[in-house]
Amino acid sequence: MEKTRIFIHREFKRGKIDPRIYGSFVEHMGRVVYSGIYEPGHSTANDDGFRQDVIEKTQQMGVTAVRYPGGNFVSNYDWMDGIGTREKRPRRLDLAWKSIETNEVGIDEFMKWAGKAGIEPILAVNLGTKGIESALSFLEYCNLPVGSYFSDMRCANGNREPYAIKTWCLGNEMDGEWQIGHKTAEEYGRLAHETGKAMKIIDPSIELVVCGSSMSSNPTFGEWERIVLEEAYECADYLSLHQYYGGQEKGTGPFLAQSLDMERYIQTVCGICDTVMLRKHHKKKLGICFDEWGVWSVSDKEVQAKVEQNPWRVAPAISEQIYSMEDALLFASMLMNLIRYSDRVKIACQSLLTNVSACIMTETSGAVWLQTIYYPFALMAKYGQGIVLETRSVGPSYQTDDFSKVPFVDHLAVINQEKKELVLFFVNRSENEAEVEIDIQLLTLGQILESQVLCSKDRKSTNQFDHSCVIPQKLQNFQCDGKCVKGKLLPFSFQLLRISC
Repeated sequence: MEKTRIFIHREFKRGKIDPRIYGSFVEHMGRVVYSGIYEPGHSTANDDGFRQDVIEKTQQMGVTAVRYPGGNFVSNYDWMDGIGTREKRPRRLDLAWKSIETNEVGIDEFMKWAGKAGIEPILAVNLGTKGIESALSFLEYCNLPVGSYFSDMRCANGNREPYAIKTWCLGNEMDGEWQIGHKTAEEYGRLAHETGKAMKIIDPSIELVVCGSSMSSNPTFGEWERIVLEEAYECADYLSLHQYYGGQEKGTGPFLAQSLDMERYIQTVCGICDTVMLRKHHKKKLGICFDEWGVWSVSDKEVQAKVEQNPWRVAPAISEQIYSMEDALLFASMLMNLIRYSDRVKIACQSLLTNVSACIMTETSGAVWLQTIYYPFALMAKYGQGIVLETRSVGPSYQTDDFSKVPFVDHLAVINQEKKELVLFFVNRSENEAEVEIDIQLLTLGQILESQVLCSKDRKSTNQFDHSCVIPQKLQNFQCDGKCVKGKLLPFSFQLLRISC
């Protein structure tokens, strides 16, 4: 196959990576919370009932922030159900996933878990069945010092110091007809603006995330963003995007090419944000909060069918997808996109942390194991720190029904000036080895510090039964002469390369 040539210049920079790009998502859905992060009686459970083995894997994964409590769940959720004495908390119907919510875990418990895991919480408010009043009381409970009704309630529940939550999401996927309390763009835009305006009166320091489209294929995509921002631009700090990709049955080439749709999605939304900014003569440039993303191979109809078979259970095992090596490649390219656009994408939340479309899987009363997608995330979270560099490339590509030119080699370059190293990430979308040559301008390279590869002879391999089937391996397949880096990527592989500079 023809060689891929990549060109990098030290002074051509895209943006600084916000650590919150390496966020995840915990929703009261399936076994994400109950027997996921929380399982009293488990051999590793701490005094608060949280699984220490999951906390350790979350830390090793490099998760920096977690969005909570949803997700579709939040649109029918009363945050006050999850505070106070556990024995007195109500068992509620969760309409999103047709299950029973016991409310054993609420905001106070989640904050204890967040502290143990060392993550920054991102909270969502209910703008489906609730509204301004509920959002304000939730904010007051979390962020105000003692001396008001809800802050005193927090103190009475054993938490005198405010939680000081910085980032708040104004609802979830309000563009979707599946959402409890679904609204038109005009209705949601007005509600988001009025809610955000009032929340910033209570705490002017917070950042607010306004709902964008829940997927790039939604019929209202584009118009939704424009109308919502016309109403809510003044109070918004970020616009949220959501995107999942499946369709493995179409073949590996078209499946992996979907990361190009994600890139186009980000570019389009940034353009809409900037158009509204100019129309409103505003100086503030909105950031992007990509607060749900991942590979979702199970159709929504399948998920709902399983729920309908036996509804109104506590923590039913739904959508527990098993990811292959092939899935890990698309997942890696999706995360590379988020990092690549770090000049605008400041927050991202991989969906979800445990058991449902998850990096971390748990067995009830048993072990924890890691999916294939865990490893690209962990490697990028650990080494993808610093400044994203612009790159240009020429090389072989392929064509799909949706894209005329899909490069076989996806790539990303990050310079960490504190550690004095250049970090390169690659995805080889080809079934063959891919020869790569990287030309570096105005940057003298030293030695290759680390080279790790995630691959498998069978791209359908998973870690379900053999938990170490697909894990990173060290491989010396690149050379560096100070100005040029050359090597060969293994077929259908993800690769990390660290070089001193």
